[in-house]
Amino acid sequence: MPPHPSSSVQKAREHLAGRLREIRKDAGISGRELAVRCGWSESKSSRIENARTPPADSDIKAWCRACSAEDQVPDLIAANRQSADAHVQWKRLQRSGLRRLQESTGDLYEQTKMFRVYVSDVIPGFLQTPGYATALLSSIADFRGTPDDVSDAVAARMRRNQVMSNGARRFSFVLEEAVLRYRLCSAETMAAQLGHLLEVMDLQNVAVGIVPFSEQRTVWPMATFTIFDDTRVHADTLDAASTLTQPSQVELYARAFERLAQGAARGAAARSLIAGALASLD
Repeated sequence: MPPHPSSSVQKAREHLAGRLREIRKDAGISGRELAVRCGWSESKSSRIENARTPPADSDIKAWCRACSAEDQVPDLIAANRQSADAHVQWKRLQRSGLRRLQESTGDLYEQTKMFRVYVSDVIPGFLQTPGYATALLSSIADFRGTPDDVSDAVAARMRRNQVMSNGARRFSFVLEEAVLRYRLCSAETMAAQLGHLLEVMDLQNVAVGIVPFSEQRTVWPMATFTIFDDTRVHADTLDAASTLTQPSQVELYARAFERLAQGAARGAAARSLIAGALASLD
């Protein structure tokens, strides 16, 4: 099987293959011995180790059992599945435009009770106005060369965002101050967007923190990510949003979110930062 055309998918496959190879080496057995213990050909072991053949979940279980490393099965299976999810996401993005991409997360949004969102680049999708979303998605569609279905994609995003009206769901946002000042749309559209952000901060089920430029940081600005409950992370990359489900990965991102949130201004201090960004539009 040739390398996958999406670099992030291929890297995920190679990382999984490398972990399986290290497990075999730590067990002190050869590829031939592994194949005997698993009941398959030596060439299959080689293809899996060299990321030429993605393993099935059953292959991972057999591999770990043969190496007395059953404790690593959950993380490895999660890594295998997120690689497959990234593959599907990449194909969807290339073929069908942005509307279906918005709609694809509908069920996940309905099932999630607690959303934790960190952004360092744009206003979070949950908090976007139609005008801001139109400007942003138009830029994304143009850059990626996807079909121009921006109007439908914006409508789908607004429908998806209705989950915020359910008071049983909790939303915690941490924004870098730069997000308030990046000019991705007209001054008029940005003013409306910042005004909407101020309104959202009044919702009882929403917490908004903004990390000021002047904050002495304990962690660096990171790529945007969203944590769904304690089970799943969507982390932005250039070609897709990587889906991370390994327990160790989710825990890592949750720890990062807590560190970032510690340095965020809230309440009146956060509103002052938004007011400053509004004033700069004049």
